[in-house]
Amino acid sequence: MIKVSVIVPVYNVERYLRKCLNSLVNQTLQEIEILVINDGSKDGSQQIIDEFKEKFPSKIKSFIKENGGLSDARNFGLDRAQGEFIGFVDSDDEVSAKMFDEMYHLAKKHSAEMVICNLQKVDEAGTVKQKLTQIPNMPEMMVLENHFSVFADLSYFACNKIFRKELFADKRFKKNIHFEDIQLIPQLLLHCKVIAQTQNYHYQYLEREDSITKTHTEKGLDILRAVDDVAAAFANSRYSQHEKELKNFKILEGIYTYLAYLAFVKDGETYRKMSQELKIFIRKNNISTFEIFSYQRFGRNYLLYLPLKKKIYYLLYFMGQEKLLQKLV
Repeated sequence: MIKVSVIVPVYNVERYLRKCLNSLVNQTLQEIEILVINDGSKDGSQQIIDEFKEKFPSKIKSFIKENGGLSDARNFGLDRAQGEFIGFVDSDDEVSAKMFDEMYHLAKKHSAEMVICNLQKVDEAGTVKQKLTQIPNMPEMMVLENHFSVFADLSYFACNKIFRKELFADKRFKKNIHFEDIQLIPQLLLHCKVIAQTQNYHYQYLEREDSITKTHTEKGLDILRAVDDVAAAFANSRYSQHEKELKNFKILEGIYTYLAYLAFVKDGETYRKMSQELKIFIRKNNISTFEIFSYQRFGRNYLLYLPLKKKIYYLLYFMGQEKLLQKLV
């Protein structure tokens, strides 16, 4: 029986791929399959995949498809995954040897539909730049109805979680958008009754110098559209009565996450358009400035604990001093 299917989309990552695949084939959990989806790479990525396929034929499953983007590659893998649980690893990242072992056993121990681990950002030299603790001060096992604050607090990465396969029965990543994780992962959470977590930092997220995320464009509007999609799903979920948590989710993802992206938009016209869309979003969702400033994450004021530069940026934005913002960033 395959316990975990790990889906790895690949696109022109020959520089990083060997390290990623090494971390996967050396997992202490033996009953895994690693679905490596070559999404139309033009570099030497396929030669590396073939090399690992030859060495680890029982673990590596190799697929080649036309380029369709991250969501399309993940969905391609989902259609072919046979595991009891599903995990996603980006092909320029790596994971600890015990990641899927510990997370699978937590899922079985607590009958959890989703398990979460901490992650840390590293640079290309492997130096840890930032530790991202996911759910501090919460128990290992959470009945979601009793701990629903996590809906508004959680960081919605796909890569630091495993999901019971049935969660994807009628769900897939939305194609041709950025921020597909924000669009889908909260919807999967709404179908969970029990989640579990480990405080171990199993996932190493590489901040690449040439990362596409450094290019901040009008695509950032997809954040607001993703939040709208989640809100629509929320209204039809078993948790629809938790309106406060939904509003807090909108504040975290639709305002703070969006503003963090907007801060690096250099084109003036694009910035103005995106800023106007944010103001429309705030009005449409009846979010007051007081609610934004008093928003609490993990039980403490969010603004209060931000780095000074970010704090000043947010305050200037909501004080209407947008002309000063480009100087700040």
